Amino acid sequence: MGEIVEFVIIGRVVNTQGIKGEIKIEPLTNDLNRFSDLADVYLGDNKEKLTYEKSRLHKNHIIMKLKEYNNINDVLRFKEEYIYIHEDDKVELGEDEFFISDLIGSVVYTMDNEKIGIVKDIYEGIASDAYIIESVDGKEFMIPAVKAFIKEVNINNKTIFVDPIDGLIP
Repeated sequence: MGEIVEFVIIGRVVNTQGIKGEIKIEPLTNDLNRFSDLADVYLGDNKEKLTYEKSRLHKNHIIMKLKEYNNINDVLRFKEEYIYIHEDDKVELGEDEFFISDLIGSVVYTMDNEKIGIVKDIYEGIASDAYIIESVDGKEFMIPAVKAFIKEVNINNKTIFVDPIDGLIP
């Protein structure tokens, strides 16, 4: 039986760039230098393995060239696809730092074990980030990602425990 390979999302292809097969990527990582240290990347749901050639930063996006493709028509199919790296290639995080892809889909509970919703996305702010939560009744709201509110994050169980103040949860 083969080894299970895990992948980490580092971005999403939002468009092509030029006619020579470059792709325009919305980074889903705080470390934009991450893109210049790559060897192999994996694109799309089927995780097509491709060889990183070069990249550059352009207006908050990464423009990437892959060795296998030299024409815009070859990379059009990657639009809206996620770009992954092998889990072994991910950067080391500090204490209380998490990958966005690990947080999305986590079930959020109060300290009294009351389920309040699921993390749908992360808003990356200047002062602090915020978790965008979809409540059990379908409403969206945000909880600031600060220790005053976020009490426990368990990536393995995909659970987050919060201690909200009055009015934080609709």
